[in-house]
Amino acid sequence: MMKTLSTLQSAKHYIKQAIQEQSHPIAIDATLGNGYDTIFLAQEVGAQGLVFGFDIQSLAIEKTSQRLQQKGVLERATLFHAGHECWEAFIPHKYKNQINAVMFNLGYLPHGDETIITRPATTLQAMRYACQWLAPRGIITIALYVGHEGGKDEVDHVISLASKLPSNQFQVTWTQTLNRSSAPSLIVIEKIK
Repeated sequence: MMKTLSTLQSAKHYIKQAIQEQSHPIAIDATLGNGYDTIFLAQEVGAQGLVFGFDIQSLAIEKTSQRLQQKGVLERATLFHAGHECWEAFIPHKYKNQINAVMFNLGYLPHGDETIITRPATTLQAMRYACQWLAPRGIITIALYVGHEGGKDEVDHVISLASKLPSNQFQVTWTQTLNRSSAPSLIVIEKIK
């Protein structure tokens, strides 16, 4: 039997492909959470790369900073205690059209306050920025979750926006498990040109 990749393994697979082709890759973790995606990005971009990360919870910033320090890659990352919708206020404009990879892991902080969740309005704004700032052949991955309050509504909004992206500029795929109603799904957006 063929082993399929989990949602997060699939996201990392796509991100890795986008980053490995670059000499000075720039990546964004739009939702730090517990820092595992940030560590992955910091390791993948290498010593010549940069990672920017966002989260509205100070606990996420602290955990991510500690984990980056433990892995010896803290100097590659700049973390912002702010929502991802504030992208343009924090990331230097010289990186516009230079971002190679963006990861979104929507929902709430695992093992944290489950009432603090990502929301459609802020997520959609961050997605718009990601699309505007992405380099050619850059990748955006969005892990979607429906198993929490507000999750289904956010998924519907994200899918709606992604499906309306111009096909001459972006290729969009959506992968989901059909026989598990609450399973996470993944949207991958690649900038064609």
